[in-house]
Amino acid sequence: MIKRLQYFNAVVETGSISETSRVFDVQPSSVSRQLAALEEELGVRLINRNTRTVSLTEAGQTFYSYSQHIVASLDEARRTINDLQDIPKGKLVVSATVGYGEVVLLPLINEFRRRYPEVDIRIELSERVKDLIEDNIDVAIRSGELADSSLVARKLQNNDFILCASPEYLELAPELNCPQDLTEHHCIRYGYAGWQHWYLIGEELEKLSIGGGLEVNTVNGQKQLLLSHCGIALIPLWAVASELADGRLQQVLAEYRFSPQATPTATYAIYLKREMVSPKVRVFIDYLVEKIHGNKQEL
Repeated sequence: MIKRLQYFNAVVETGSISETSRVFDVQPSSVSRQLAALEEELGVRLINRNTRTVSLTEAGQTFYSYSQHIVASLDEARRTINDLQDIPKGKLVVSATVGYGEVVLLPLINEFRRRYPEVDIRIELSERVKDLIEDNIDVAIRSGELADSSLVARKLQNNDFILCASPEYLELAPELNCPQDLTEHHCIRYGYAGWQHWYLIGEELEKLSIGGGLEVNTVNGQKQLLLSHCGIALIPLWAVASELADGRLQQVLAEYRFSPQATPTATYAIYLKREMVSPKVRVFIDYLVEKIHGNKQEL
C-alpha cells in the first residue's frame, strides 16, 4: 500500500507516469499497474490519463492531501528510528541486586550520564530475579550461571569472597586459627539465591560446618551486621573494600579461599539476544565493562 501511495504522489507531483518510473527506476507499466490497483482498492478513479498528460479527478485531489501526510509521516518515523539506531538515547531500565547496585553500580552512573546525556536511566534494585521481557528490563546485573539461551551475558568481575568481621567482635570472640573454628563463632549467612552454605576451596571442596543463628537476605544487610559487631560473614570483596581499607572491618583466615557455592561465580551484565542491540544498551554495557572489568569489548 505504501509503495502505491508513493507512486501516486510522484505522478501527481511530476505530472507524468514515465517521469515517476525514472524516479523509482522501474518500468512505466509497473507504475500504471500500482495506480490501477490503488484505484481498485479504493473503488474510485483518482487520475485521468491520456497519451500526454495525467490529471487528478476530484476524488484524486482529496485523496492526494491525505496521501501526502501519510507518506511524510512514514518518512519521519523512519528518520526517527534511524536516529535511535545511531545515537544512544531513550529510557534505559537496569536491574541489579541491592548490594551490588548501591556499592558498585550507582557510583558509576554520574559519569555515564555526562557521557550520554540523552539516555534516561531507571535503576531497579531488588533481590528478586526479574524477567527481562516480562518486567521490561534492558540490562540486568546478575551472578551465577546463565541458563536462558535467549539471553547474552558480558562478564563484569569474578565474585571474590572473603571472611571478615569487626575488630570489636574479634576482640571478644573465641580464637579463630582455622576454618574448623567457625563452629564456635556467630556466622552471618546470606540467606538468598543459594548462598547459605560456606565452602572451603582447596585440592578438594569442603562444605564447612559453621555457627549460626543469624541470616539476612541482602549483602548490605550482612555488612551492617558486621559493622554492628554481630559476627563473621562470608561476603564479596567489592561489598566491604572501603570498610577493610579504613579498618572498620578486618579479613580473617586470609590464607584460605572460601565460596558460598560449590563452584566459583562471577557477576555479569545480561541483555536479550537480538539481531541488533540498541545503542543505549551497547554503550551502557561497554561502559560497565570498561569501569568494572577494565577490558572494553564490542557487542
